[in-house]
Amino acid sequence: PMSPLQNRLLFHLAHKFNDEKRLMGFHQNLEDVTEDQLSLASIHYMRSHYQEAIDIYKRLLLQNFQRSVGEKEENADLWICYCAFHLGDYKRAMEDYKSLTMRPDCPADVWVYLGCALFFLGLYKEAEEAASKVFRGGEGALQVLPPLIDVIPEARLNLVIYYLRQDVQEAYNLIQDLVPITPQEYILKGVVNAALGQEIGSRDHLKIAQQFFQLVGGSASECTIPGRQCMASCFFLLRQFEDVLIYLNSVKGYFYNDDTFNFNYAQAKAVLGNYKEAEEQVFLLIQNEKIKNDYVYLSWLARCIMNQKGQLAWELYLKMGTSSDSFSLLQLIANDCYKMGQFYYAAKAFDALEKLDPGSNYWEGKRGACVGIFQLILANKEPETLKEVLALLRNSGNPQVEYIIRILRKWAKDNRVL
Repeated sequence: PMSPLQNRLLFHLAHKFNDEKRLMGFHQNLEDVTEDQLSLASIHYMRSHYQEAIDIYKRLLLQNFQRSVGEKEENADLWICYCAFHLGDYKRAMEDYKSLTMRPDCPADVWVYLGCALFFLGLYKEAEEAASKVFRGGEGALQVLPPLIDVIPEARLNLVIYYLRQDVQEAYNLIQDLVPITPQEYILKGVVNAALGQEIGSRDHLKIAQQFFQLVGGSASECTIPGRQCMASCFFLLRQFEDVLIYLNSVKGYFYNDDTFNFNYAQAKAVLGNYKEAEEQVFLLIQNEKIKNDYVYLSWLARCIMNQKGQLAWELYLKMGTSSDSFSLLQLIANDCYKMGQFYYAAKAFDALEKLDPGSNYWEGKRGACVGIFQLILANKEPETLKEVLALLRNSGNPQVEYIIRILRKWAKDNRVL
């Protein structure tokens, strides 16, 4: 029947159905009583109008508000904490949450918010300890989150994050129809599109990702660490790496031990030719084994150390075993060592490539590298590796081999080199 309770229920239903006109009609029927004001505060909260919600909760607190809902006691100060967190006041939120965790009836989500607040303040170890009170690396996500998708907005987002680590296509299926409103939703939708675009080679998905990142990072209200990361991601996808470094340099102090950040930072430096910095300052900091075994990591590390350390790049290849990735790395070493004047390891790499694919034109690369070694020997810039050069040349069945070997032997004889 018609009553204040009916109006509150219809108020919430109008919000659920995104019926703005009816929502405002039921809003006008609300009275200055606790139940109606709580409904209004919750709608403000769900529409991201956090300051308006705080104003209501503070007014209720002044009235010594404390009310039981079912078996659980809900306090206005708890919701003020939640609002403060969403407004980015993490220091205040952290202090308030810590006091709330002392209560015997502390809700589980207080630990979640405390972990998030600590994380955004850069207190990563404490953040992990707080979150571990509730989460176990996503354990139970598939049992807990799916029933909550249409109840709690964060449930869908957290399930998408879970799927991102397991199945990118499933993550995309779950988020593709979501119309983003909050920065977090834009960021997550951007991340999913970027991941799927890279996985299936779709320029369309990468373009969508770049646009979402630009929307968040370019917003005047998002001059935040995530906002700067978004701009870095946007420029990364646009391959404008000078701009990538501008944004990553501005936040690197917050991510010193973050392997994913360091991986992106190192790639941007390496693309711009800052190989020494990329290797010493970033690549060698990465500890995550999954990243360190990734071909992208190995190829960039090889490119960095090939400048003056061709031997280390060659050893990197020898550790890989046989695979399509090892063949690609071998091509990279052969060509980059050649370009950088590291002819000895270029010759070894071209020799290995020639053995793997005899019908190719790798002989030309090996021939050029062997002649390059000889030039360095003549200029006293290469140790005596002539014997190995001869062995590499003999491995080829090309008729030019004998002509080159005759010239090398004559020089060796004239200069009394064994």
